[in-house]
Amino acid sequence: MGKLQVLVGLVAIAILSSLCRPVFSQTERTNFILVFIDDMGWSDLSCFGNKLVETENIDRLAREGLRFTQFYVNAPICSPSRTAITTGQYPYRWRISSYLNDRQDNLRRGVANWLEPSAPSLARMLQASGYATGHFGKWHMGGQRDISEAPLIEEYGFDASLTNFEGLGPRLLPLCNAYDGKPPKPHALGSDKLGHGEITWMDRSLITQGFVDRAIEFIEAAQSDGQPFYINLWPDDVHSPFFPPESRRGNTKQELYLGVLKTMDEQLGKLFNFVRQRESLRENTLIVLCSDNGPEVGAGSALPLRGHKTNLYEGGVRSPLIVWGPAFIEEQKRGTTNDENYFCAMDLVPSLISIAELRMETVRTFDGEDMSATLLGLQRRSRTEPLYWRRPPDRPGSQAEDYPDLAMRDGKWKLLTEYDGSDAQFYNLHDDPSEQHNLAEQQSRIVQQMRAMLLTWHQSMPSDRGPDMELEGK
Repeated sequence: MGKLQVLVGLVAIAILSSLCRPVFSQTERTNFILVFIDDMGWSDLSCFGNKLVETENIDRLAREGLRFTQFYVNAPICSPSRTAITTGQYPYRWRISSYLNDRQDNLRRGVANWLEPSAPSLARMLQASGYATGHFGKWHMGGQRDISEAPLIEEYGFDASLTNFEGLGPRLLPLCNAYDGKPPKPHALGSDKLGHGEITWMDRSLITQGFVDRAIEFIEAAQSDGQPFYINLWPDDVHSPFFPPESRRGNTKQELYLGVLKTMDEQLGKLFNFVRQRESLRENTLIVLCSDNGPEVGAGSALPLRGHKTNLYEGGVRSPLIVWGPAFIEEQKRGTTNDENYFCAMDLVPSLISIAELRMETVRTFDGEDMSATLLGLQRRSRTEPLYWRRPPDRPGSQAEDYPDLAMRDGKWKLLTEYDGSDAQFYNLHDDPSEQHNLAEQQSRIVQQMRAMLLTWHQSMPSDRGPDMELEGK
């Protein structure tokens, strides 16, 4: 079966990892690299419209691959977004609806301290079928702040890991240099006191390079052993604090952010070129690149979309997506952009399982759908089921703007409401992607139908303390 003859169609399944097995020989199997950037806005890449800085290495991936402008993540904040792209399920199923903090704050918000190892894991499924699996970069699904007893990253199906202060195991911790004549300041948030792995201190501006170098070492070892590989390359750039190299220091928050963005692009370029320049990798590797949520206010940009990190408007949950793989994408489609189809991070799990051509003998439901044909440019279709979101319980918005608590997209329609379904905002995203024209009164019948679906979904998920915290704040 050729590379372009991947399984097409909707599959809502997961696999008990011990029963996954490959259909094809190891040498024919697809390698995967998932690049998950931290807090990068929808329009921050120059290939998505940024005029202030050129992200030339990521742009080259887009010219040689595919761009998607209606790709969503499943939460507007870090930990739940990472949970969704790991499990193929809504993160709320695992009581992860906001970033994981210390145990007292997690309890206050009704949030788990870590992702349960019993959750589905794409890496574990691939590992059980013969893949070498590595996680290099930010984790933030357990092992942060004062949580020293969280499972190690390897317990989720990884053979090796190197993370930052948001996880356990070997770690790179940053020294932040403001080039003001003062010694660099460590930024560890207590990670240096948790144990569970060797710690290496490194200049903040070089942390992504450290993850890239370790990923390349892992790829070389997998190739030497004749194994296909799956890699998470999850830099903690371009998340604050912003400490670019001295040559890129700026005077404003945005200038510092852009300096970090440019540096990250250069450092990721080393990995992209490593794959591109080796025929055995170039013809058998799929690179998928996106962001975990919208931009931090005052740093990145999601314009012309409304919103930012932590809220449920498009700017908080829509991410740039680039897919690269010369053996998988027809030549005439390379460099093209899909502006019409929408799907999400949860969908990547069953999609990559399909592309890996695993035989599935025992099933469990994913919330994600198999979108592999759209992902590779073989079809143009959107996911069939609606998408749902719940805002982080600790992020209701400022007094000036009370952010909606729940959101739903179904086809061209986007509905946002409070927890009880009130104060509906309703948008036609085909005509109004910037969510400026509330059609709730004009489209009351559709609003009523979608509101019932949204509230049913919300009530089916384990609760956090968002509604209680909202009342406490009034």
